[in-house]
Amino acid sequence: MILGKKNIIWDLDNTLYRITPEFADILDEATAIAAIEDLGVPLDFETAKAKVKESYRVYRDGGEIFVKEYGIDPKDIFLAYHKRKPVHPIVPYENLLEKLEALPCEQYIFSTSTRDVCEKILKHIGLYDFFKGRFYSVEDFDTFKKNESADVYLQLCQRINVDPKDCIFVDDSYSNLEFPKEIGMTTVRIFYNENSAKDKTYIDFAYKGINSFLEACQQQPSEVCG
Repeated sequence: MILGKKNIIWDLDNTLYRITPEFADILDEATAIAAIEDLGVPLDFETAKAKVKESYRVYRDGGEIFVKEYGIDPKDIFLAYHKRKPVHPIVPYENLLEKLEALPCEQYIFSTSTRDVCEKILKHIGLYDFFKGRFYSVEDFDTFKKNESADVYLQLCQRINVDPKDCIFVDDSYSNLEFPKEIGMTTVRIFYNENSAKDKTYIDFAYKGINSFLEACQQQPSEVCG
């Protein structure tokens, strides 16, 4: 399947744990409240929440609509949302740590959550010690997204001293896989419903849920991280 790769770079949100529809709704509400209460967007709660959902559909980013329609600074909505982002509803995957430890390759995290929220999530799902010193936020590179250019991926590779061609990048959002592929990474999409997005030329492999990917890795671990 995936030959000769020495490093796996994981997305965090909705990859190393599942954002259920119920949790997604809570996150939408947190974005709406942040826009209204912290940033002064002149909308009532229900209208703001509807805007967040529209923003995800159009931009694959719940806060982007407030940037484009209300002139909110991208950094401000990024920070305001993460200040309110809850961690306690997250349900950790069973035995995920053991499955990750069994992979014979270096592993890192690259997330669109803030570094502080990444740390809280990793502690909550029992992966903090495993990824300590090896998890990165977009804010570490003075940006707030992973789907705007290849530059942030090149910066990440320089930071962790790896060649992109030696990396597998795993993400649930297909829009975050185009630029890793552009610089030579092998790309893996984790999906949950029926939309694998395998038709997109920059997606090399697609697996329904992280466990199906890990099972494939465990069947031929030397071929994954050879």
